[in-house]
Amino acid sequence: MFRHVLARPVAAAMALCATTLPAAAQSADSTPNAATLPPLLVSAPRIAGSLTRPSNEQAEEAARQVPGNVSVVPAEEFRDRPGVTTIRDMLLYTPGVFAEPKWGEDSRLSIRGSGISRNFHLRGVRLYQDGIPVNQADGSGDFQELDPLTFQRVVVLRGANAFPLGANTLGGAINFVTMTGRSEPGALLRAEGGSFGFARGQAAFGLAGETYDAWATVTGMTQEGFRDHSAGRSYRVNANAAWQWSDMAETRVFTAYNNIWQQIPGSLTRSQALTTPQMANAANLRLDYMRNIESTRIGTVTAIRPQEGALIEIGGGYVRRELDHPIFQYIDNRSDDFVLFGRTTIEGTVAGLENRLLYGANAMIGRTLNRRYVNLSGHAGAQTYGSVDNATNLDAYVENALTVAPGLQAIAGASVGWARRISDDEFLRDGDQSGSGSWSWVNPRFGLLWQATPAAQVFANLSWATEPPTFSDLIALVPQGGFSRLDAQRSMTAEIGTRGGTAEVSWEVALYRAWIRDEIQLFTLGQGTSYALNADRTIHQGIEAAVAWTFLRNLASEDDRLTLTQAYTFNDFHFDDDAAFGDNQLPGVPRHLYRAELRYRHPSGAWVAPNLDWVPQAYYVDNANTLKTDAYVLLGLRAGWDFPGGLSAFVEARNLADTKYISSASVAIRATTASELFEPGTGRSVYAGLQYRF
Repeated sequence: MFRHVLARPVAAAMALCATTLPAAAQSADSTPNAATLPPLLVSAPRIAGSLTRPSNEQAEEAARQVPGNVSVVPAEEFRDRPGVTTIRDMLLYTPGVFAEPKWGEDSRLSIRGSGISRNFHLRGVRLYQDGIPVNQADGSGDFQELDPLTFQRVVVLRGANAFPLGANTLGGAINFVTMTGRSEPGALLRAEGGSFGFARGQAAFGLAGETYDAWATVTGMTQEGFRDHSAGRSYRVNANAAWQWSDMAETRVFTAYNNIWQQIPGSLTRSQALTTPQMANAANLRLDYMRNIESTRIGTVTAIRPQEGALIEIGGGYVRRELDHPIFQYIDNRSDDFVLFGRTTIEGTVAGLENRLLYGANAMIGRTLNRRYVNLSGHAGAQTYGSVDNATNLDAYVENALTVAPGLQAIAGASVGWARRISDDEFLRDGDQSGSGSWSWVNPRFGLLWQATPAAQVFANLSWATEPPTFSDLIALVPQGGFSRLDAQRSMTAEIGTRGGTAEVSWEVALYRAWIRDEIQLFTLGQGTSYALNADRTIHQGIEAAVAWTFLRNLASEDDRLTLTQAYTFNDFHFDDDAAFGDNQLPGVPRHLYRAELRYRHPSGAWVAPNLDWVPQAYYVDNANTLKTDAYVLLGLRAGWDFPGGLSAFVEARNLADTKYISSASVAIRATTASELFEPGTGRSVYAGLQYRF
């Protein structure tokens, strides 16, 4: 079954790579220092790092030690684009990541089918900023607190390859790493504007000395939005500072503040989304749906290198969030989340063989004051629900990599953990709906990593994962509330792949298959209401492939170049002999997703890049497989100029043909043409910006 289902996509991935492999082989043979080139899809310019904040090159080296698919995306891949506000914008050419915008800065995110039924908040992927969780303690999370203009890189660790962070999810983790005074010294001013009332400004400053560095940024953004009732504005501050106690010890502290106001236009029927995409859902207009967040984050990490080959990291953080969220009811939440973590890496020899040992632990607790009221056109009326929700997560992990033969590492590890969710009902007029649950796990992991040539690696792993439910899963988002009895989602994933790079070409290709028990599905009832159920057995399998090939140089000028970047994702997610749905496809994500960009860069600093975004097949939005989205092709164009003296200008036109399409969808058990499940994509738009470094 697996071989048959993947036959065509494997052929497509091979075709994607076919023209690049001869060039790769030639470059590998002819380039004297090929072994020093990064074997990942993208490579960052050299910037200084430190004990608490490794450089992009050091991050790429760490990724090469993982026996699975990991991508390091430097900021240069997205900072030269105006209007970058979402995870999709940052990870556009990162295969295996389905991230589509919904409204404002919110997105729908899934990696390897994680949380594919979830069309609000986040589950199944752990988000980190500087190694500190962005998710709340129960595993849920939001995207709006992430500011793309603050990051020097984004690291995508798919599935159990997020083991070094202690993540234990089907989708893995994404770590957003902020700038420092060493990576971004000096001052920066940036201004952008564009379609649908979009405007954003940024000011940043960094400095570094022999024993210290500091960096801070302020950004402000406003937009009217493509759709009715989708206006938003945000103000953000991010800062960090480090002190080097000695050559072997450093402490970094950081803080972030977010103030976000965002209208929610809501989901539409399929017909509405494809014919009148700018309209808002009638209930969203009537009740003035919004999602407003004010949050403060503080954290610290200390890194100690007691001897060569050893590194100890200890840190912690605290996040306070205030959520003002009028939807079908008026939700007023306040949450406090605390995290402590420690991890140690020791490199040495065992019986004369090179060895690397990694171990660590994480503790996270969170408390949410959950209040709901009657929504009176965007204002709170009489209270209808109240609870105090407490979440605890404890986990520890260990992994050992032993070089058993020249160029070949054998990896083995395991994680153990315990999670608890307690909801204490404090609004008893409709009965006591308190509830609690706890889950524990032991998840092993085995892998192989082979340095096949100086420029190419082959990897394989077999890994297990366990995902306890979030409060959004456990507490039904319906007027009467209620605490569900859900099992933890458990999975076993097999993965094999290759990555590599030379001066002309770089690639990453991975094939995976996950066997899942009790997959947590969240179903939409309409008007923002939802409930969760466990599926029985499901299969997630797919391909993640990307190639960047500089295939022409010296076309119009000496040292100019033409580079083709391609990313292809194949998703085959289906029930496994389910009593109700047989082997139906799981709804919520496209089966095929292809993106490409052809970029010409001139040595003067000018560049131009036409691009393509293609979903060739519609996908289902219900378990019964009765209703689909629509296939689409989007064309775009980017251009810019990096002038001498630190000034850069850039412009981007998106959806040039003004195609009406569906960017994401909620899911149902059985949908009809009247089901309001669809989020329309944005029409034709143009954005431009200026940036000045000094």
